[in-house]
Amino acid sequence: MRNIFGSWHIWVILLVVLVIWGAPKLPGFAKSLGQSMRIFRKEMKQLGDERAEDKKQGSEKEQPKDE
Repeated sequence: MRNIFGSWHIWVILLVVLVIWGAPKLPGFAKSLGQSMRIFRKEMKQLGDERAEDKKQGSEKEQPKDE
């Protein structure tokens, strides 16, 4: 099956977006997108750290203690 979106389609879509939102609004949009990505990455890192900590605590509980 043929690719629906060729390179010229993407340029037309970008031009339409530029016309609709206007050039002055695009920097604000890019800034908010960057902030959202930064928050997302921070939260994903925290989630990974929490999972690693949970695994570490789980493995400590499974090992028998010497008495």
